[in-house]
Amino acid sequence: MTDQKKGIKYIKKLDKIYAIILQSDFSSDNESIEFFTPGEFSQQLGYMKRPKKYVIKPHLHNRIQREVHFTNEVLFIKSGKVRVDFYDLDQNYFESQILYKGDVILLAFGGHGFEMLEKSEIIEVKQGPYMGDEDKIRFDQGNSVKIKIKE
Repeated sequence: MTDQKKGIKYIKKLDKIYAIILQSDFSSDNESIEFFTPGEFSQQLGYMKRPKKYVIKPHLHNRIQREVHFTNEVLFIKSGKVRVDFYDLDQNYFESQILYKGDVILLAFGGHGFEMLEKSEIIEVKQGPYMGDEDKIRFDQGNSVKIKIKE
């Protein structure tokens, strides 16, 4: 895992990572692969920069039984502008962030809600299989006040 730097944000509460935002302007001088998630996360988020003609050899991933306790989601903002609201496990709101075209977010822990601030297209990737109504708890945002974010 890397420290906070330009183009990457860690959304934390009490040192627990709730989300990682890889902003569209993130770049690295290193021609390598860099992961932003701890190894124990059930979904990994990384950035790869490779020179022309670099080859990744064909490969298969081994069948390994893993235990996943929570669904993680990765969202790619294809277009638009989206506000993400973050909630702890007790459904208490604690922070908001704005995502823009080209941003990527890994939602790793706690609750979250969204408001489309512009017409938006989002690509979502998450673990399966989908369990229908058993997969999530929906809750009202109550009287929580959303933080006004300067743009």
